[in-house]
Amino acid sequence: MYDRRVVRGNTYALQVTPVSTQPNPFEIQRQREARKRALARKRTKEQIQQRTPEPVEGREHIHVQTELYLEEISDRIIEVDTECQTDAFLDRPPTPLFIPAKTGKDVATQIEQGELFDFDVEVKPILEVLVGKTVEQALLEVMEEEELAQLWAHQRAYAELRNAELAEVQRLEEQDRRYREEKERRKLQHMQMLQKQKETTEKIAARAFAQRYLADLIPSVFNNLREGGFFYDPIERDIETEFLPWLMTEVEETLERKVLGRTMLDSLICTVVEKRLDAFSHKPLSDQTEAPAEEPRPTDAAPQVAGETDAADQPVAEKEETEQPVAEEQPSRRISFQLEESDQAGTEDLETEKQAGDLA
Repeated sequence: MYDRRVVRGNTYALQVTPVSTQPNPFEIQRQREARKRALARKRTKEQIQQRTPEPVEGREHIHVQTELYLEEISDRIIEVDTECQTDAFLDRPPTPLFIPAKTGKDVATQIEQGELFDFDVEVKPILEVLVGKTVEQALLEVMEEEELAQLWAHQRAYAELRNAELAEVQRLEEQDRRYREEKERRKLQHMQMLQKQKETTEKIAARAFAQRYLADLIPSVFNNLREGGFFYDPIERDIETEFLPWLMTEVEETLERKVLGRTMLDSLICTVVEKRLDAFSHKPLSDQTEAPAEEPRPTDAAPQVAGETDAADQPVAEKEETEQPVAEEQPSRRISFQLEESDQAGTEDLETEKQAGDLA
């Protein structure tokens, strides 16, 4: 056995160098790795730190104070020379290696050739034991392998049997599941059929009841709707909404014009009759025979019916000239004749209104 802490041989002849003059290589390697890590960390920090972009051509960057409090910066730094004197110190010598004092006595033993043992003779029983153990272990391993092969064969047979049984069980379960699903489907189908039969029966009963109930209701509803104007003939509706209002308006305007004309004519006739009566009552009969009467023309009262008034006055004047003795009876006859014509015109207007009402 070898241990570095145990010194072999003569300790006096051993030249030991001081620890300070022989650095530890592990320490040097550790310092180098630490220096490399520091450099890598510094380089990474410089890369991460944001730098000012390079100045454009013709310009340069200058240092600017960005602190909160500014301070004066001079081109020349103030320098002061000082001196100091210290005592001289000598370098400390290296500490000598501690070597313990030697105790006891040195003893040596000499062994000649052939004194210990004969290898060929001594190794034979060991080899026999090793070979025997090896063969025995090999036989045991072979027997174990055969036994494992038999076990695997039994396991395969059992697995095949078990798989066959599982397949049969799955087939039976699937068959039972299909039977159950078929049973449930048949039950559901039967229930649906019964439900449909029930619904059909209810619908038939409801339809028969509705038919009996609506037998008299539908005609009355249609009649009410027809009376209410929901069912109409478009031509009839057009006549009622467009033609008849227009016709009634025109008829009313015509009747108004006729009534206005008759009213004006009646007023003119009354005026003329009153004047004639006044004229005949104040003048003697002899004057009437000598000078024929002149009738005034009411142009200011009714300008719309001036033509009708002139046409009515002309025959009166002619009759007065030809038949002067019967001058007093002629106006009354003429008035009765005009009244008969106005009655006939009113009768015709009433018949026209009745016919328009029948068409409406």
